[in-house]
Amino acid sequence: MTVHNDPTTTTEHDLVVHDGTLVRWRPADGGAFTGGLVREGLVWSLAGVPGVDGDVLAACLAVRDHGLDFLAEQVTGASADAPVPLEDVEFGSPLTRPDKILCLGLNYADHASEAGFEPPEYPIVFSKFRNSLVGPRDPIVLPRTSTQVDFEGELAVIIGRRAKYVDRADALAHVGAYAVCNDVSARDLQLRTSQWTQGKALDTFAPLGPGLVPAELVGDPQDLLVTTTVSGQVMQRDSTSLMIFDIAETVAYLSSVMTLEPGDVIATGTPAGVGLKQDPPRFLADGDVVEVAIEGIGTIRNPVVAEPRDDDSAGGPPDAP
Repeated sequence: MTVHNDPTTTTEHDLVVHDGTLVRWRPADGGAFTGGLVREGLVWSLAGVPGVDGDVLAACLAVRDHGLDFLAEQVTGASADAPVPLEDVEFGSPLTRPDKILCLGLNYADHASEAGFEPPEYPIVFSKFRNSLVGPRDPIVLPRTSTQVDFEGELAVIIGRRAKYVDRADALAHVGAYAVCNDVSARDLQLRTSQWTQGKALDTFAPLGPGLVPAELVGDPQDLLVTTTVSGQVMQRDSTSLMIFDIAETVAYLSSVMTLEPGDVIATGTPAGVGLKQDPPRFLADGDVVEVAIEGIGTIRNPVVAEPRDDDSAGGPPDAP
């Protein structure tokens, strides 16, 4: 398995954030979230950078057009503030208002098999929404309405250029970045009907991060190892090479049924090993910690907490504007 970037690690058992990652961050002692560039263990603010001005996706596109070194020179030249060490930073979801969050179901043959299905003939597509987005360290909140909350570590694709009716050969040119995500799922709600949205689109059910890694820094996205760990136990570990519908085919297919806009998120499916299919089933519980790591992209590490019984508003995205 190829490792495409040398990692910069915050602290042991915490996030891995690679050089060149574009993050949404603020100082650990508070303040407003803004965009930043990770370089050598430091976060540099993107505020004031021409054509970017704090926008994480715009920074990814600047890397695509001009290269990482050019962006780094712009950042260090434009920043009025000193860079902040990674350990002194709070991370938010790198995207907060995507036009679409599209997800693939049963996109690894082993996962389809463990779920009792044949590999699908066409991509199985469902949606999440902005309310589900949280950052790489934010809590996954167990809703009162479910007792079967599950984990699904996945590679997320971030669209960088508008795509409509693109060919497979050109599809990856429309990808701006990659990230780590967790397609958290309430299985008892999901399986009530043939439509999965009610079990997928709950608050906090789409941790994303640790930032956006520009596509140019990743290399082959079909040669990445995805590992999901729950409270120290490895539950999923497989290569993106085993996707049924690879990223190019997925982008091309989705662009044939809808226009993909810059900033749209595509969660590309999860490998085998989900909690539902363990014996006995291993659903998430209050106090668990779920870590999803993808080579060359980084890690997210989210604690699991029960929704308070005395606050109907609990569970919303912690850093939503």
